[in-house]
Amino acid sequence: MATLTVQQRGEVHAALMGEASNDREVISLTKVQLLAALVAADDWLDTNAAAFNSALPVAARVGLTARQKARLLMAVAQRRFREGER
Repeated sequence: MATLTVQQRGEVHAALMGEASNDREVISLTKVQLLAALVAADDWLDTNAAAFNSALPVAARVGLTARQKARLLMAVAQRRFREGER
């Protein structure tokens, strides 16, 4: 999957700030620094997609679409995030 467009990155940036605001969570970064972190994370995902794919069992590697693999990664990351709140 390709990296996000500038517009998509802006939309994610706005959503992150909105979620933090709704949760009354303090982020110790400026808006510019948060956007730079988002861009770095998006670029990292693009760079490391092959490594993630290689880490999957063969059945998943060949049986799942790129979209399904992304959903799998999101599910694990979201669960880890929720568990970290405890």
